Amino acid sequence: MTSTVPNAVQHTDAQPPITMFGPDFPYAYDDFLAHPAGIGQVPATEHGAEVAVVGGGLSGIITAYELMKMGLKPVVYEADRIGGRLRTVGFEGCDPSLTAEMGAMRFPPSSTALQHYIDLVDLETRPFPNPLAPATPSTVVDLKGESHYARTIDDLPQVYRDVAAAWNTCLEEGADFSDMNRAMRERDVPRIREIWSKLVEKLDNQTFYGFLCASDAFTSFRHREIFGQVGFGTGGWDTDLPNSILEILRVVYTEADDHHRGIVGGSQQLPLRLWDREPQKITHWPLGTSLSSLHGGEPRPAVTRLDRTAGNRITVTDAAGDIRSYRAVVFTGQSWLLLSKIACDDALFPIDHWTAMERTHYMESSKLFVPVDRPFWLDKDETTGRDTMSMTLTDRMTRGTYLLDDGPDRPAVICLSYTWCDDSLKWLPLSPNERMEVMLKSLGEIYPGVDIRSHVIGNPVTVSWENEPYFMGAFKANLPGHYRYQRRLFTHFMQDRLPADKRGLFLAGDDISWTAGWAEGAVQTALNAVWGVMHQFGGGTDPSNPGPGDVFDEIAPVELPED
Repeated sequence: MTSTVPNAVQHTDAQPPITMFGPDFPYAYDDFLAHPAGIGQVPATEHGAEVAVVGGGLSGIITAYELMKMGLKPVVYEADRIGGRLRTVGFEGCDPSLTAEMGAMRFPPSSTALQHYIDLVDLETRPFPNPLAPATPSTVVDLKGESHYARTIDDLPQVYRDVAAAWNTCLEEGADFSDMNRAMRERDVPRIREIWSKLVEKLDNQTFYGFLCASDAFTSFRHREIFGQVGFGTGGWDTDLPNSILEILRVVYTEADDHHRGIVGGSQQLPLRLWDREPQKITHWPLGTSLSSLHGGEPRPAVTRLDRTAGNRITVTDAAGDIRSYRAVVFTGQSWLLLSKIACDDALFPIDHWTAMERTHYMESSKLFVPVDRPFWLDKDETTGRDTMSMTLTDRMTRGTYLLDDGPDRPAVICLSYTWCDDSLKWLPLSPNERMEVMLKSLGEIYPGVDIRSHVIGNPVTVSWENEPYFMGAFKANLPGHYRYQRRLFTHFMQDRLPADKRGLFLAGDDISWTAGWAEGAVQTALNAVWGVMHQFGGGTDPSNPGPGDVFDEIAPVELPED
Protein backbone atom coordinates (compact mmCIF):
# COMPACT_ATOMS: atom_id res chain seq x y z
CA MET A 1 0.00 0.00 0.00
CA THR A 2 1.10 3.55 -0.60
CA SER A 3 1.39 5.12 2.82
CA THR A 4 1.30 8.75 3.85
CA VAL A 5 4.75 7.90 5.13
CA PRO A 6 6.14 5.19 2.80
CA ASN A 7 8.85 4.14 5.23
CA ALA A 8 6.60 3.83 8.26
CA VAL A 9 8.05 2.03 11.27
CA GLN A 10 7.77 -1.73 10.99
CA HIS A 11 5.90 -3.54 13.76
CA THR A 12 5.00 -7.05 14.84
CA ASP A 13 1.63 -8.66 15.42
CA ALA A 14 2.52 -8.98 19.11
CA GLN A 15 2.34 -5.19 19.55
CA PRO A 16 -0.97 -3.37 20.05
CA PRO A 17 -2.33 -1.72 16.93
CA ILE A 18 -1.49 1.93 16.54
CA THR A 19 -4.44 4.02 17.60
CA MET A 20 -5.69 7.56 17.10
CA PHE A 21 -5.56 8.08 20.87
CA GLY A 22 -2.93 10.77 20.78
CA PRO A 23 -0.48 12.36 20.88
CA ASP A 24 -2.34 15.14 22.73
CA PHE A 25 -4.26 12.82 25.07
CA PRO A 26 -2.73 9.32 24.96
CA TYR A 27 -5.60 7.42 26.52
CA ALA A 28 -6.44 3.90 25.35
CA TYR A 29 -10.13 4.25 24.56
CA ASP A 30 -10.14 0.83 22.89
CA ASP A 31 -8.93 -0.86 26.08
CA PHE A 32 -11.49 1.14 28.11
CA LEU A 33 -14.32 -0.14 25.90
CA ALA A 34 -13.10 -3.74 25.87
CA HIS A 35 -12.67 -4.07 29.64
CA PRO A 36 -15.06 -6.63 31.22
CA ALA A 37 -15.87 -4.23 34.08
CA GLY A 38 -17.58 -1.87 31.66
CA ILE A 39 -17.12 1.88 31.38
CA GLY A 40 -18.87 2.92 34.59
CA GLN A 41 -22.13 3.22 36.50
CA VAL A 42 -24.31 5.77 38.27
CA PRO A 43 -26.03 5.39 41.67
CA ALA A 44 -29.34 3.53 41.62
CA THR A 45 -31.05 6.68 42.88
CA GLU A 46 -30.23 8.30 39.52
CA HIS A 47 -31.58 5.51 37.34
CA GLY A 48 -34.09 6.82 34.83
CA ALA A 49 -32.83 10.42 35.11
CA GLU A 50 -33.09 12.23 31.79
CA VAL A 51 -30.05 13.56 29.93
CA ALA A 52 -30.49 15.55 26.72
CA VAL A 53 -28.26 14.61 23.80
CA VAL A 54 -28.33 17.24 21.08
CA GLY A 55 -27.44 15.74 17.70
CA GLY A 56 -28.03 12.27 16.30
CA GLY A 57 -24.70 11.83 14.53
CA LEU A 58 -22.23 9.16 15.53
CA SER A 59 -21.05 11.02 18.63
CA GLY A 60 -24.59 11.68 19.81
CA ILE A 61 -25.80 8.14 19.25
CA ILE A 62 -22.80 6.60 21.03
CA THR A 63 -23.26 9.04 23.92
CA ALA A 64 -26.95 8.14 24.18
CA TYR A 65 -26.28 4.40 23.83
CA GLU A 66 -23.71 4.32 26.63
CA LEU A 67 -25.80 6.52 28.95
CA MET A 68 -28.78 4.22 28.37
CA LYS A 69 -26.69 1.19 29.31
CA MET A 70 -25.82 2.92 32.62
CA GLY A 71 -29.50 3.30 33.45
CA LEU A 72 -29.91 6.95 32.55
CA LYS A 73 -32.57 8.07 30.05
CA PRO A 74 -31.07 9.84 27.05
CA VAL A 75 -33.37 12.20 25.16
CA VAL A 76 -31.96 12.60 21.65
CA TYR A 77 -32.70 15.73 19.59
CA GLU A 78 -31.98 15.58 15.85
CA ALA A 79 -32.65 18.31 13.30
CA ASP A 80 -32.33 16.23 10.15
CA ARG A 81 -31.57 12.51 10.17
CA ILE A 82 -29.72 10.03 12.36
CA GLY A 83 -26.14 9.70 11.18
CA GLY A 84 -24.78 13.24 10.88
CA ARG A 85 -21.87 13.13 8.45
CA LEU A 86 -22.18 9.36 8.29
CA ARG A 87 -24.66 9.91 5.49
CA THR A 88 -25.34 7.14 2.98
CA VAL A 89 -27.79 7.80 0.15
CA GLY A 90 -29.18 5.81 -2.76
CA PHE A 91 -29.96 6.70 -6.35
CA GLU A 92 -33.56 7.22 -7.36
CA GLY A 93 -34.86 4.39 -9.53
CA CYS A 94 -31.67 2.31 -9.19
CA ASP A 95 -30.79 -0.91 -7.40
CA PRO A 96 -31.03 -0.21 -3.63
CA SER A 97 -27.61 -1.79 -3.16
CA LEU A 98 -26.05 1.15 -5.03
CA THR A 99 -25.11 3.74 -2.44
CA ALA A 100 -23.02 6.88 -2.15
CA GLU A 101 -21.17 8.06 0.94
CA MET A 102 -21.79 11.78 1.13
CA GLY A 103 -19.69 12.17 4.25
CA ALA A 104 -17.33 9.71 5.90
CA MET A 105 -16.43 6.93 3.51
CA ARG A 106 -13.04 5.53 4.57
CA PHE A 107 -11.74 4.58 7.99
CA PRO A 108 -8.19 3.68 9.09
CA PRO A 109 -7.44 0.64 11.28
CA SER A 110 -6.03 3.09 13.83
CA SER A 111 -9.66 4.10 14.56
CA THR A 112 -9.72 1.42 17.23
CA ALA A 113 -12.56 2.81 19.37
CA LEU A 114 -14.68 3.23 16.23
CA GLN A 115 -13.89 -0.38 15.31
CA HIS A 116 -15.32 -1.50 18.66
CA TYR A 117 -18.74 -0.22 17.61
CA ILE A 118 -18.42 -1.46 14.02
CA ASP A 119 -17.83 -4.95 15.44
CA LEU A 120 -20.58 -4.53 18.03
CA VAL A 121 -23.25 -4.12 15.35
CA ASP A 122 -21.75 -6.77 13.02
CA LEU A 123 -20.81 -4.52 10.13
CA GLU A 124 -18.42 -5.71 7.45
CA THR A 125 -15.57 -3.62 6.10
CA ARG A 126 -13.40 -3.95 3.03
CA PRO A 127 -10.37 -2.13 1.64
CA PHE A 128 -11.13 1.30 0.19
CA PRO A 129 -9.73 2.03 -3.32
CA ASN A 130 -7.45 4.94 -2.50
CA PRO A 131 -4.76 6.00 -4.99
CA LEU A 132 -2.09 3.33 -5.46
CA ALA A 133 -3.61 1.10 -2.75
CA PRO A 134 -3.58 -2.69 -3.24
CA ALA A 135 -7.39 -2.63 -3.55
CA THR A 136 -7.11 -0.15 -6.43
CA PRO A 137 -6.52 -1.82 -9.81
CA SER A 138 -4.75 1.26 -11.19
CA THR A 139 -4.25 4.96 -10.62
CA VAL A 140 -3.81 7.81 -13.08
CA VAL A 141 -2.02 10.97 -11.98
CA ASP A 142 -2.82 13.83 -14.34
CA LEU A 143 -0.98 17.12 -13.78
CA LYS A 144 -0.57 20.02 -16.19
CA GLY A 145 -2.11 18.01 -19.00
CA GLU A 146 0.31 15.07 -18.63
CA SER A 147 -1.03 11.72 -17.42
CA HIS A 148 0.83 8.83 -15.80
CA TYR A 149 -0.65 5.34 -15.34
CA ALA A 150 0.48 3.38 -12.29
CA ARG A 151 -0.27 0.40 -10.10
CA THR A 152 2.39 1.30 -7.52
CA ILE A 153 4.47 4.40 -6.88
CA ASP A 154 7.38 2.70 -8.69
CA ASP A 155 5.41 3.04 -11.95
CA LEU A 156 5.42 6.84 -11.66
CA PRO A 157 8.27 9.06 -12.90
CA GLN A 158 11.26 9.53 -10.61
CA VAL A 159 10.13 12.98 -9.49
CA TYR A 160 7.19 11.43 -7.60
CA ARG A 161 9.51 9.11 -5.70
CA ASP A 162 11.74 12.10 -4.98
CA VAL A 163 8.75 13.92 -3.52
CA ALA A 164 7.86 10.91 -1.35
CA ALA A 165 11.43 10.76 -0.09
CA ALA A 166 11.39 14.49 0.63
CA TRP A 167 8.25 14.10 2.73
CA ASN A 168 9.86 11.27 4.69
CA THR A 169 12.95 13.36 5.33
CA CYS A 170 10.89 16.39 6.29
CA LEU A 171 8.97 14.37 8.90
CA GLU A 172 12.05 12.71 10.35
CA GLU A 173 14.11 15.87 10.62
CA GLY A 174 11.34 18.25 11.65
CA ALA A 175 8.97 16.09 13.69
CA ASP A 176 10.76 12.97 15.04
CA PHE A 177 8.40 10.79 13.06
CA SER A 178 9.90 7.34 13.62
CA ASP A 179 10.42 7.94 17.33
CA MET A 180 6.85 9.17 17.84
CA ASN A 181 5.28 6.48 15.66
CA ARG A 182 7.13 3.80 17.63
CA ALA A 183 6.17 5.34 20.98
CA MET A 184 2.52 5.46 19.94
CA ARG A 185 2.55 1.88 18.74
CA GLU A 186 4.09 0.75 22.02
CA ARG A 187 1.76 3.06 23.98
CA ASP A 188 4.76 4.59 25.69
CA VAL A 189 2.92 7.54 27.23
CA PRO A 190 5.93 9.27 28.87
CA ARG A 191 7.85 9.24 25.59
CA ILE A 192 4.83 10.43 23.60
CA ARG A 193 4.36 13.34 25.97
CA GLU A 194 8.06 14.20 25.94
CA ILE A 195 8.22 14.41 22.14
CA TRP A 196 4.87 16.11 21.66
CA SER A 197 5.27 18.79 24.32
CA LYS A 198 8.39 20.07 22.58
CA LEU A 199 6.73 20.02 19.16
CA VAL A 200 3.60 21.84 20.34
CA GLU A 201 5.71 24.66 21.76
CA LYS A 202 7.86 24.76 18.64
CA LEU A 203 5.24 24.37 15.92
CA ASP A 204 1.92 25.76 17.14
CA ASN A 205 2.41 28.93 15.08
CA GLN A 206 3.58 27.13 11.93
CA THR A 207 1.49 26.36 8.84
CA PHE A 208 1.79 23.08 7.00
CA TYR A 209 3.25 24.95 4.04
CA GLY A 210 5.72 26.80 6.23
CA PHE A 211 6.83 23.47 7.71
CA LEU A 212 7.55 22.16 4.21
CA CYS A 213 9.41 25.32 3.20
CA ALA A 214 11.55 25.19 6.34
CA SER A 215 12.90 21.78 5.33
CA ASP A 216 15.96 21.47 3.11
CA ALA A 217 14.24 18.45 1.56
CA PHE A 218 11.54 20.70 0.07
CA THR A 219 13.57 23.58 -1.31
CA SER A 220 12.14 22.80 -4.77
CA PHE A 221 8.87 24.60 -5.53
CA ARG A 222 8.08 21.90 -8.10
CA HIS A 223 8.33 19.24 -5.40
CA ARG A 224 6.06 21.21 -3.06
CA GLU A 225 3.57 21.71 -5.88
CA ILE A 226 3.47 18.01 -6.77
CA PHE A 227 3.15 17.07 -3.10
CA GLY A 228 0.23 19.47 -2.70
CA GLN A 229 -1.57 18.18 -5.77
CA VAL A 230 -0.89 14.45 -5.41
CA GLY A 231 0.46 13.77 -1.92
CA PHE A 232 0.66 10.21 -0.67
CA GLY A 233 -2.07 8.17 1.02
CA THR A 234 -5.47 9.56 0.04
CA GLY A 235 -4.19 12.17 -2.39
CA GLY A 236 -3.21 15.82 -2.48
CA TRP A 237 -2.52 17.89 0.61
CA ASP A 238 -2.71 21.39 -0.86
CA THR A 239 -6.05 22.30 0.71
CA ASP A 240 -4.43 21.66 4.10
CA LEU A 241 -1.37 23.81 3.44
CA PRO A 242 -2.70 26.88 5.36
CA ASN A 243 -3.61 24.77 8.40
CA SER A 244 -1.51 24.17 11.48
CA ILE A 245 1.24 21.60 10.94
CA LEU A 246 0.16 20.05 14.25
CA GLU A 247 -3.07 18.95 12.53
CA ILE A 248 -1.05 17.10 9.89
CA LEU A 249 1.35 15.53 12.36
CA ARG A 250 -1.55 14.00 14.28
CA VAL A 251 -2.68 12.35 11.06
CA VAL A 252 0.68 10.94 10.04
CA TYR A 253 1.77 9.81 13.50
CA THR A 254 -1.39 7.77 13.92
CA GLU A 255 -1.44 6.50 10.32
CA ALA A 256 -4.91 7.96 9.97
CA ASP A 257 -4.41 8.45 6.25
CA ASP A 258 -3.36 4.85 5.59
CA HIS A 259 -4.82 1.38 5.01
CA HIS A 260 -8.38 2.69 4.75
CA ARG A 261 -11.45 0.49 4.77
CA GLY A 262 -15.03 1.24 3.80
CA ILE A 263 -18.18 -0.10 5.48
CA VAL A 264 -20.06 -2.51 3.24
CA GLY A 265 -23.55 -1.16 2.63
CA GLY A 266 -22.70 2.31 3.90
CA SER A 267 -21.38 4.00 7.02
CA GLN A 268 -24.78 5.33 8.13
CA GLN A 269 -25.68 1.80 9.14
CA LEU A 270 -23.47 2.21 12.21
CA PRO A 271 -25.51 4.90 14.03
CA LEU A 272 -28.77 3.43 12.73
CA ARG A 273 -27.95 -0.02 14.10
CA LEU A 274 -26.87 1.46 17.44
CA TRP A 275 -30.19 3.34 17.56
CA ASP A 276 -32.06 0.05 17.23
CA ARG A 277 -29.68 -2.16 19.22
CA GLU A 278 -30.94 -3.86 22.38
CA PRO A 279 -27.91 -4.28 24.68
CA GLN A 280 -27.55 -7.61 26.46
CA LYS A 281 -25.93 -5.90 29.44
CA ILE A 282 -28.04 -2.97 30.57
CA THR A 283 -28.80 -1.40 33.94
CA HIS A 284 -32.29 -0.38 35.14
CA TRP A 285 -34.02 -0.81 31.78
CA PRO A 286 -35.56 -4.19 30.88
CA LEU A 287 -33.91 -6.39 28.30
CA GLY A 288 -35.21 -5.44 24.87
CA THR A 289 -34.77 -1.71 25.51
CA SER A 290 -33.18 0.32 22.73
CA LEU A 291 -32.70 4.00 22.03
CA SER A 292 -35.47 3.67 19.48
CA SER A 293 -37.90 2.17 21.99
CA LEU A 294 -37.11 4.88 24.57
CA HIS A 295 -38.05 7.49 21.95
CA GLY A 296 -41.08 5.83 20.43
CA GLY A 297 -39.09 5.28 17.25
CA GLU A 298 -38.11 8.89 16.49
CA PRO A 299 -35.80 11.40 18.17
CA ARG A 300 -37.01 14.77 19.34
CA PRO A 301 -36.86 17.55 16.68
CA ALA A 302 -34.21 20.25 16.26
CA VAL A 303 -33.10 22.27 19.27
CA THR A 304 -33.83 25.97 18.77
CA ARG A 305 -32.82 27.40 22.14
CA LEU A 306 -30.57 26.58 25.10
CA ASP A 307 -30.77 28.47 28.40
CA ARG A 308 -29.16 28.14 31.79
CA THR A 309 -31.93 28.22 34.39
CA ALA A 310 -32.35 28.01 38.17
CA GLY A 311 -30.65 25.17 39.99
CA ASN A 312 -27.85 25.01 37.41
CA ARG A 313 -30.15 23.28 34.97
CA ILE A 314 -30.06 23.52 31.18
CA THR A 315 -33.39 24.24 29.53
CA VAL A 316 -33.90 23.01 25.97
CA THR A 317 -36.50 24.37 23.55
CA ASP A 318 -37.12 22.38 20.38
CA ALA A 319 -38.66 23.11 17.00
CA ALA A 320 -42.01 21.74 18.13
CA GLY A 321 -42.11 24.36 20.90
CA ASP A 322 -41.55 21.79 23.64
CA ILE A 323 -39.53 23.08 26.62
CA ARG A 324 -37.72 20.65 28.92
CA SER A 325 -35.14 21.18 31.66
CA TYR A 326 -32.20 18.85 32.36
CA ARG A 327 -29.42 18.49 34.88
CA ALA A 328 -27.09 17.46 32.06
CA VAL A 329 -27.03 18.11 28.32
CA VAL A 330 -24.49 16.80 25.80
CA PHE A 331 -24.14 18.92 22.67
CA THR A 332 -22.65 16.92 19.77
CA GLY A 333 -23.33 19.16 16.75
CA GLN A 334 -20.73 21.35 15.10
CA SER A 335 -19.95 24.18 17.49
CA TRP A 336 -20.82 26.92 15.00
CA LEU A 337 -24.48 25.97 15.48
CA LEU A 338 -24.26 27.42 18.98
CA LEU A 339 -23.35 30.76 17.40
CA SER A 340 -26.02 30.82 14.72
CA LYS A 341 -28.82 28.24 14.39
CA ILE A 342 -29.47 27.86 18.12
CA ALA A 343 -30.36 30.79 20.37
CA CYS A 344 -27.96 30.46 23.29
CA ASP A 345 -27.71 32.03 26.70
CA ASP A 346 -24.24 33.58 27.17
CA ALA A 347 -24.11 31.96 30.60
CA LEU A 348 -23.86 28.47 29.06
CA PHE A 349 -20.06 28.62 28.76
CA PRO A 350 -17.17 30.64 30.16
CA ILE A 351 -16.15 33.45 27.81
CA ASP A 352 -12.89 31.77 26.78
CA HIS A 353 -14.87 28.74 25.55
CA TRP A 354 -17.12 31.01 23.50
CA THR A 355 -13.96 32.53 22.01
CA ALA A 356 -12.66 29.08 21.12
CA MET A 357 -15.90 28.25 19.30
CA GLU A 358 -15.91 31.58 17.47
CA ARG A 359 -12.34 30.97 16.27
CA THR A 360 -13.20 27.51 14.95
CA HIS A 361 -12.10 27.03 11.34
CA TYR A 362 -14.14 24.62 9.21
CA MET A 363 -13.06 23.25 5.85
CA GLU A 364 -15.50 22.97 2.96
CA SER A 365 -16.01 19.74 1.04
CA SER A 366 -18.09 18.55 -1.91
CA LYS A 367 -18.73 15.23 -3.63
CA LEU A 368 -20.71 14.07 -6.63
CA PHE A 369 -21.58 10.45 -7.41
CA VAL A 370 -23.21 8.79 -10.43
CA PRO A 371 -24.52 5.23 -10.80
CA VAL A 372 -23.23 3.24 -13.78
CA ASP A 373 -24.28 -0.01 -15.40
CA ARG A 374 -21.10 -1.93 -14.55
CA PRO A 375 -17.42 -1.38 -13.62
CA PHE A 376 -16.47 -0.71 -17.22
CA TRP A 377 -13.16 0.76 -16.09
CA LEU A 378 -11.84 -2.77 -15.63
CA ASP A 379 -12.11 -3.40 -19.39
CA LYS A 380 -8.64 -3.57 -20.94
CA ASP A 381 -7.55 -1.20 -23.66
CA GLU A 382 -6.72 -3.36 -26.68
CA THR A 383 -3.69 -1.27 -27.59
CA THR A 384 -2.07 -0.62 -24.22
CA GLY A 385 -3.45 -3.47 -22.09
CA ARG A 386 -4.26 -0.93 -19.40
CA ASP A 387 -7.51 -0.46 -17.52
CA THR A 388 -9.96 1.65 -19.49
CA MET A 389 -10.20 4.10 -16.60
CA SER A 390 -8.47 4.43 -13.23
CA MET A 391 -8.73 6.05 -9.86
CA THR A 392 -7.71 9.56 -10.88
CA LEU A 393 -5.81 12.35 -9.16
CA THR A 394 -5.62 15.57 -11.14
CA ASP A 395 -5.13 19.31 -10.90
CA ARG A 396 -8.33 19.76 -12.92
CA MET A 397 -11.54 20.72 -11.11
CA THR A 398 -12.49 17.12 -10.35
CA ARG A 399 -9.31 16.62 -8.25
CA GLY A 400 -10.13 13.08 -6.99
CA THR A 401 -12.23 10.48 -8.85
CA TYR A 402 -12.97 7.13 -7.15
CA LEU A 403 -14.28 3.94 -8.76
CA LEU A 404 -16.46 1.78 -6.53
CA ASP A 405 -17.81 -1.63 -7.51
CA ASP A 406 -19.28 -4.76 -5.99
CA GLY A 407 -18.30 -7.25 -8.65
CA PRO A 408 -17.80 -7.29 -12.43
CA ASP A 409 -21.40 -7.99 -13.42
CA ARG A 410 -23.16 -5.64 -11.03
CA PRO A 411 -24.06 -1.94 -11.27
CA ALA A 412 -21.37 0.29 -9.81
CA VAL A 413 -20.76 3.86 -8.64
CA ILE A 414 -18.28 6.56 -9.60
CA CYS A 415 -17.41 9.39 -7.25
CA LEU A 416 -16.71 11.78 -10.10
CA SER A 417 -15.24 14.40 -7.81
CA TYR A 418 -14.19 14.79 -4.20
CA THR A 419 -12.86 18.24 -3.34
CA TRP A 420 -12.11 20.45 -0.33
CA CYS A 421 -11.87 24.16 0.49
CA ASP A 422 -11.49 26.50 -2.52
CA ASP A 423 -11.92 23.55 -4.88
CA SER A 424 -15.24 22.78 -3.20
CA LEU A 425 -16.44 26.38 -3.37
CA LYS A 426 -16.01 26.33 -7.16
CA TRP A 427 -18.88 23.81 -7.33
CA LEU A 428 -21.21 25.56 -4.93
CA PRO A 429 -23.30 27.61 -7.43
CA LEU A 430 -23.79 24.66 -9.80
CA SER A 431 -26.71 22.24 -9.84
CA PRO A 432 -25.98 18.49 -9.68
CA ASN A 433 -26.35 18.12 -13.46
CA GLU A 434 -24.19 21.18 -14.12
CA ARG A 435 -21.54 19.76 -11.85
CA MET A 436 -21.67 16.43 -13.66
CA GLU A 437 -21.24 18.07 -17.05
CA VAL A 438 -18.11 19.93 -15.96
CA MET A 439 -16.71 16.76 -14.41
CA LEU A 440 -17.38 14.63 -17.48
CA LYS A 441 -15.66 17.24 -19.64
CA SER A 442 -12.55 17.20 -17.41
CA LEU A 443 -12.42 13.42 -17.30
CA GLY A 444 -12.99 13.29 -21.07
CA GLU A 445 -9.75 15.23 -21.52
CA ILE A 446 -7.89 12.67 -19.41
CA TYR A 447 -9.61 9.67 -21.05
CA PRO A 448 -10.45 10.87 -24.58
CA GLY A 449 -11.54 7.44 -25.80
CA VAL A 450 -13.86 6.62 -22.89
CA ASP A 451 -17.56 7.45 -23.09
CA ILE A 452 -18.42 7.61 -19.39
CA ARG A 453 -21.82 9.12 -20.09
CA SER A 454 -22.98 6.03 -21.99
CA HIS A 455 -22.68 4.00 -18.79
CA VAL A 456 -24.57 6.39 -16.47
CA ILE A 457 -27.93 4.86 -15.43
CA GLY A 458 -29.33 7.44 -13.03
CA ASN A 459 -29.22 11.01 -11.80
CA PRO A 460 -26.19 12.24 -9.88
CA VAL A 461 -26.26 12.88 -6.14
CA THR A 462 -24.14 15.59 -4.60
CA VAL A 463 -23.36 17.43 -1.39
CA SER A 464 -21.57 20.64 -0.46
CA TRP A 465 -21.19 20.46 3.30
CA GLU A 466 -20.62 24.20 3.63
CA ASN A 467 -24.16 24.66 2.29
CA GLU A 468 -25.78 22.18 4.66
CA PRO A 469 -27.71 24.30 7.23
CA TYR A 470 -26.96 22.04 10.20
CA PHE A 471 -23.27 21.68 9.38
CA MET A 472 -21.99 24.80 7.54
CA GLY A 473 -18.76 22.96 6.78
CA ALA A 474 -17.30 19.50 6.46
CA PHE A 475 -14.93 19.34 9.40
CA LYS A 476 -12.74 21.45 11.62
CA ALA A 477 -9.07 22.11 10.86
CA ASN A 478 -7.10 24.28 13.24
CA LEU A 479 -5.10 27.19 11.92
CA PRO A 480 -1.73 28.19 13.40
CA GLY A 481 -2.16 29.46 16.95
CA HIS A 482 -5.38 27.53 17.54
CA TYR A 483 -3.95 24.85 19.84
CA ARG A 484 -5.07 26.70 22.98
CA TYR A 485 -8.63 26.97 21.63
CA GLN A 486 -8.76 23.26 20.85
CA ARG A 487 -7.46 22.39 24.29
CA ARG A 488 -10.24 24.41 25.95
CA LEU A 489 -12.94 22.60 23.98
CA PHE A 490 -11.48 19.10 24.34
CA THR A 491 -10.96 19.43 28.11
CA HIS A 492 -14.42 20.92 28.73
CA PHE A 493 -15.70 17.54 29.94
CA MET A 494 -13.53 17.98 33.08
CA GLN A 495 -16.11 20.21 34.71
CA ASP A 496 -14.79 20.17 38.29
CA ARG A 497 -12.43 22.81 36.92
CA LEU A 498 -15.37 25.08 35.96
CA PRO A 499 -17.46 27.35 38.22
CA ALA A 500 -20.60 25.63 39.48
CA ASP A 501 -22.79 27.85 37.31
CA LYS A 502 -20.96 26.76 34.14
CA ARG A 503 -21.36 22.99 34.56
CA GLY A 504 -23.88 20.54 33.15
CA LEU A 505 -23.52 21.24 29.42
CA PHE A 506 -20.96 18.93 27.81
CA LEU A 507 -19.40 19.18 24.35
CA ALA A 508 -18.72 16.21 22.09
CA GLY A 509 -18.23 15.52 18.39
CA ASP A 510 -15.22 15.23 16.15
CA ASP A 511 -14.64 19.00 16.04
CA ILE A 512 -14.10 18.94 19.82
CA SER A 513 -11.52 16.16 19.40
CA TRP A 514 -7.88 16.37 18.39
CA THR A 515 -8.72 14.43 15.22
CA ALA A 516 -11.45 16.53 13.60
CA GLY A 517 -12.77 15.03 10.39
CA TRP A 518 -12.28 11.47 11.64
CA ALA A 519 -15.09 9.38 13.09
CA GLU A 520 -12.69 8.19 15.78
CA GLY A 521 -12.69 11.71 17.22
CA ALA A 522 -16.48 11.60 17.44
CA VAL A 523 -16.28 8.32 19.39
CA GLN A 524 -13.57 9.49 21.79
CA THR A 525 -15.29 12.75 22.70
CA ALA A 526 -18.58 10.89 23.16
CA LEU A 527 -16.86 8.68 25.73
CA ASN A 528 -15.37 11.74 27.42
CA ALA A 529 -18.84 13.27 27.68
CA VAL A 530 -20.29 10.02 29.02
CA TRP A 531 -17.61 10.03 31.72
CA GLY A 532 -18.45 13.67 32.50
CA VAL A 533 -22.20 13.01 32.82
CA MET A 534 -21.56 9.90 34.93
CA HIS A 535 -19.29 11.91 37.22
CA GLN A 536 -21.88 14.69 37.54
CA PHE A 537 -24.53 12.17 38.60
CA GLY A 538 -22.24 10.84 41.33
CA GLY A 539 -21.17 7.74 39.44
CA GLY A 540 -17.76 6.34 38.65
CA THR A 541 -15.69 3.73 36.89
CA ASP A 542 -14.44 0.42 38.22
CA PRO A 543 -10.96 0.88 39.78
CA SER A 544 -9.61 -1.72 37.35
CA ASN A 545 -10.77 0.33 34.36
CA PRO A 546 -10.18 4.05 34.96
CA GLY A 547 -11.92 6.38 32.52
CA PRO A 548 -10.51 9.37 30.63
CA GLY A 549 -11.38 11.75 33.45
CA ASP A 550 -9.86 9.51 36.13
CA VAL A 551 -6.41 9.67 34.52
CA PHE A 552 -6.74 13.19 33.15
CA ASP A 553 -4.05 14.80 35.31
CA GLU A 554 -1.51 12.19 34.23
CA ILE A 555 -2.03 12.64 30.48
CA ALA A 556 -3.64 16.07 30.08
CA PRO A 557 -2.85 17.92 26.86
CA VAL A 558 0.13 20.29 26.92
CA GLU A 559 -0.88 23.64 28.36
CA LEU A 560 0.71 26.58 26.56
CA PRO A 561 1.03 29.96 28.32
CA GLU A 562 -1.81 32.40 27.65
CA ASP A 563 0.31 35.55 27.95
